Amino acid sequence: MNAFTMNSLGDGYRALVIGASGALGTAFCELLGKDPRCAGVRQLGRNTVPALDLEQPETIASAATELAAQAPYQLIVHAAGLLHRDQIKPEKSYSAIEHEALQAVFQVNALGPALVLRHFLPLLDARGAMAVLSAKVGSIGDNRLGGWYAYRASKAALNMLIKTAAIELARTRPQSRLLSLHPGTVVSGLSQPFRGATSARPADVAAAELLSLIDQLTPADSGHFFASNGERLPW
Repeated sequence: MNAFTMNSLGDGYRALVIGASGALGTAFCELLGKDPRCAGVRQLGRNTVPALDLEQPETIASAATELAAQAPYQLIVHAAGLLHRDQIKPEKSYSAIEHEALQAVFQVNALGPALVLRHFLPLLDARGAMAVLSAKVGSIGDNRLGGWYAYRASKAALNMLIKTAAIELARTRPQSRLLSLHPGTVVSGLSQPFRGATSARPADVAAAELLSLIDQLTPADSGHFFASNGERLPW
């Protein structure tokens, strides 16, 4: 089996992974760290130095300021997200919608990532790629089952943010790529409580698929929504 390598980013590319402590974030860091073409992987999360906590917006700006001296990055992967925790569970009915849960899920899945786009897109190489992990359940066109109000709506909002930023980015850096990616069900704390977790793929397998997909996509694909197998998903 050949060693994993990214071919579209050039020799000595530098990568940044946001949400590096999660199952997928950790797998991204491990794979990129083994790529002989990668000069280094910078990891950001709640417990890194500097810290980046999507629920503390000031840390997003300060982390970007601190990393600016190392820019540009040829690859930025945003792998953080929130589906459930403590008192937050995906809603089965509109009768379960709660204000505080909506706020928390939107903060992590949409509002925080909006600020990540603001502060980290300036650190992206003119020929680089930034990929943000979204979710197929955020597709309005693909919604057949209903439920999961906060998570679906927050990921739909995230997709709109990515699409809008990609349009702007294309004007100034037309060779760059900004992508919304659906990782599928991955063995992780996020997926563990739910039906379908039995068919989940190991995080390292999913991460390799996603990185290979990023490598294959071109600037013409910027601003679009893809499953890990390369299928273009409806908004």
